[in-house]
Parts: sequence; structure tokens; C-alpha cells
Amino acid sequence: MAPAPKSDSAEAIVLNFVNEQNRPLNSQNVADALQKFNLKKASIQKALDNLADGGRISFKEYGKQKIYLARQDQFDIPNSEELTQMKEENARLQKQLEEQRKAIGEVEGEIKALQSNLTLEQIRAKEAKLKMEVKEMEDKLEKLRGGVTLVKPEDREAVEKLYTDKISQWRKRKRMFKDLWDAITENSPKNLKEFKEELGLEYDEDVDVSLQSFGDMLQRGKKRLRGQ
Repeated sequence: MAPAPKSDSAEAIVLNFVNEQNRPLNSQNVADALQKFNLKKASIQKALDNLADGGRISFKEYGKQKIYLARQDQFDIPNSEELTQMKEENARLQKQLEEQRKAIGEVEGEIKALQSNLTLEQIRAKEAKLKMEVKEMEDKLEKLRGGVTLVKPEDREAVEKLYTDKISQWRKRKRMFKDLWDAITENSPKNLKEFKEELGLEYDEDVDVSLQSFGDMLQRGKKRLRGQ
């Protein structure tokens, strides 16, 4: 084997890289990786050939291409016992890594929780807002206790008119249906209850709704307003 090249020479740089990679390489692989050393591809090719000729690295030819590889006899190959120990050590380190990741996750969670907490300034601002809302509700409650009407008369009239219109439409449609139903079933031999179920019809009473109760509700509301 040829003597080791000078540490700052192209051959030394190439040899160190090939040994570190310890995998099959061609000259282009080496040239791309060693661009930072400002080495030209021609000088890298020459260094590879010199190292191969001197027995510092191994090489094989595949057609016109040469593949270079670090000499394997320079590396200590562990025996089965050493491999077992290395596997156990790797498993132990993996477990430590998972524990560290878990610890980091817990710390990050605590950081997020702390970041989500309100600052003293934010707490004071929220307290002031809540006090204002409580004051507004207390004022509204006081007005209600004093019998003050909080709904504007024009708003109340608009709601009453809309409600009255809906009740009137309901009553009108109910009457139209009754007239139509009576005309259809007047001479029908069918059982009216079964016929109604067959058609999928439901009366107000079937769903616990009463037109009269809604009309009475409006009248009670008007009486209370007049009483005020």
C-alpha cells in the first residue's frame, strides 16, 4: 500500500471523503460533494485513480465507468456479541430519545398553556367589561321592577300586527281546509279517521296545537298593556 497522502492534498481530501461515505461512488459523486474545496473534476479523477492504483481505495469497472469504494479491511467488523451489545445500546438510546421527546412535548404544552393565560392587563380589562355589563343588566332589571316598558310602542304595534296577521291567515286556512274536507268526505263511504291517516293529514290537535290558545295569548298581552 502506498504511503498516506499529505493532509492538504487533493488525494487526502478525496480519500477522507471516500472513507467517510463508505459506499460505492463514481467520480461525479465525489466531484459534486467536494465543490467546496474548489477541486476540478479532472484533479478528483486523477486523485481517485492514484488512490486506487496505490491500494488506498478499492475500485471496480463497469464498462467505461469506474466505481470507487473505501477499503473494508481498514474497518473493525464487530462480532456477533458486539453486534448484540450495539443493538441493545441502540434500543436504550431510542428509549431515551422517546423520553426526551415526551418531556419536550410536555414543556411545549406548558408553554402554550402559559401563553394562553391572560396577562394582568388583560384580566383588568375583562373585569372592567364584566362590571359594565353587570351595571347595564342591573339598570335594565331596575326598570323592569319599576314597571317601565322597554319595548318602543311602534315596535310593539308592528309585532302585534304581524302576530294578528299570522293568526288570521291560520284561521282562514283552517276554515278553507274544513270546507274542502267536508265537500270531499260528504258522501264518502270510507272511515274518515282511516282516510285522514291514509292521506297523511294531521289536525292541529294531533300535534297539541290550538289556534284558540294563540288568539287568547294576544288578547292577554293587550290587557296587560292596558293595565299598565
